[in-house]
Amino acid sequence: MISSFNHMLKQMLLPLLMLCLLLSPALGAEAPAPPANFLARDVPGDAGTAIDLSWTLSPDDEEQTKPRKVLRYVISRKVFTGDAKTLTPGTTLTVEVGGKEMTVEVVKDMNEYQPVGETTYSVNSFRDSNCETDVPYLYQIQAIGQEGLASTPVVLKQPVVAQLQWFNLQRGWFAIFVLLICGSVIMFIEMARRGKKLKVRKIAGLEAITDAVGRATEMGRSCLFVPGIQDINDIQTVAGITVLAQVAETTADYRATLEVPTSRSLVMTTARDTVEAAYLAAGRPDEYNEDDIYYITDEQFGYVASVTGKMVRDKPAACFYMGAFYAESLILAETGNSVGAIQVAGTAMPTQLPFFVAACDFTLIGEEFFAASAYLSREPQQLGSLKGQDFGKLVGGIVLVVGCVIATLAAFEAKAAPAEQDEPTSLESAQTYIKENILGKGGF
Repeated sequence: MISSFNHMLKQMLLPLLMLCLLLSPALGAEAPAPPANFLARDVPGDAGTAIDLSWTLSPDDEEQTKPRKVLRYVISRKVFTGDAKTLTPGTTLTVEVGGKEMTVEVVKDMNEYQPVGETTYSVNSFRDSNCETDVPYLYQIQAIGQEGLASTPVVLKQPVVAQLQWFNLQRGWFAIFVLLICGSVIMFIEMARRGKKLKVRKIAGLEAITDAVGRATEMGRSCLFVPGIQDINDIQTVAGITVLAQVAETTADYRATLEVPTSRSLVMTTARDTVEAAYLAAGRPDEYNEDDIYYITDEQFGYVASVTGKMVRDKPAACFYMGAFYAESLILAETGNSVGAIQVAGTAMPTQLPFFVAACDFTLIGEEFFAASAYLSREPQQLGSLKGQDFGKLVGGIVLVVGCVIATLAAFEAKAAPAEQDEPTSLESAQTYIKENILGKGGF
């Protein structure tokens, strides 16, 4: 009898002990202490839609405390209504903020704090990016602990207003770079207009156009121009059509035959107009034949099969590939090489450049391809733009080199600094300034 009673007592006590162990942390949980020094300020240089908040962490926000007494911080806000006691939705209210009168539109529940965001423990700042311009706000913050217990709310002493700024002074370096580059473009254009010769290095692929067309004329064979497989809205196709104008004018001068197979109907129309204008400029409009510029198909490999078949049959003496290319680049270049043609290619597709370099006689790589229009036309506007862009690259290169030198010296200086030194060295400060301002959001 006694043994059975003891057994029953153990069965009853064991669940009670486990329940006490589970409830003991909750019974001992306390609300954390509130944060301090709660401050707010309008974000400088923005469109008047953000306010920065900062505070001193709660005294209970300590890493060594297990379990943590502070889990997060919850930020709430409401529209500042001053001393108004009755708020009728749909009406307006005039309040005074910092000696300035402001008009606020009354909406439902505007006098109650609404949560706008939260941060995790050990974080002492928050940006509210959903503010309305010229509306005064009051903010409050609470530290949230275990079991959702909240600290006493800390409220801003004064309302804060998000205001529209005309200039973002944090982007000052960007403005300087824009003025430098745009100013250099305008300066070089004016120099070119006044007859100043602007030096542009020779591009071998463009210089070879005359030789290639001349060879085709001597051999009595045609020239083939492939403007890529993309439509006219692709910038590489536009650049290819620019080169086509020069090739067409040269073939008109030499009275050679020029064929332009296209894979897009709009490219065919543009190419016909370009070639016709080139023949007219060369003084031989009667020799222009629009049937030499024709459309084949939009299908990639169907187009390539037709072009390569014509190359094998007609054996053109000069082949030009100018535009956007994909897997067909090597097929075209290898076929042209097999028929003994002089080949000049130009594209901005990094994956296709190796094939053109390997199989063609001359290749325009990247920016050389886009600079072809200025190189060939020698127009002041295009030459000035080209030189201005080069100046911008020079400025960027100088900044990068200076930054690399400063970063290298800063690393050596940091190693030589005493271990107890917490302040950054002058070179480290300069390195940070270049990264965050000149090369960061404020600059390039």
